[in-house]
Amino acid sequence: MLVATKKIPAKKTSGAPAAQAAADAESINENLGRRVKKLRADRGWSLEELASASGVSRSMLSEIERERANPTLSVTYRIARAFGLTLQDLIESADCASSIQIIRADDRAQIFRSDKQCQIRTLSPLNLEKDVEFYEVRLPVGGALRSQAHVDGTREFLTVEEGMVDLESGSSREALAKGDSATYRVDVAHAIINTGKREAVLFLVVIYR
Repeated sequence: MLVATKKIPAKKTSGAPAAQAAADAESINENLGRRVKKLRADRGWSLEELASASGVSRSMLSEIERERANPTLSVTYRIARAFGLTLQDLIESADCASSIQIIRADDRAQIFRSDKQCQIRTLSPLNLEKDVEFYEVRLPVGGALRSQAHVDGTREFLTVEEGMVDLESGSSREALAKGDSATYRVDVAHAIINTGKREAVLFLVVIYR
């Protein structure tokens, strides 16, 4: 059971059940904040977008995610409905919150770029601190991913899952085939070019210094 937003002083009791109930409620509210933040991040929603979908104010959502508010059942219901969940599902999933964060293969929110030159899907959580980024890159025949220099010290690690590509970093150029991996500077202009006769599938890790 969730505690109402406005807290009512508890009656004094001499036994442990009241204290345990309060601890359980606090635990659910804490997990609820984490759950709401994760669900929002999984969908790539801003607080404003969740506020619009749920009818709950941005400030209240922010307080819930930071575990500084105890939402009423009405507020929790509106948040659950915005995510397409029942109230029970949201509360139970919050109470059993997993430490494993999953990115589903069909999550369109993770598509970073999709055009004739390439498709880039983010494999790292959207709410992850940007010291490290993990991507799946698909290049059609003749496609290329060309990038300007990143900040000083940034490097990329590339593995070719399928196909053949040419890798450029500054004035250096190397050919890579299926199973090959490379690490290279990206604080200079750089590019990955599909030179094969089929789609190239790559896994790319960006590490910022």
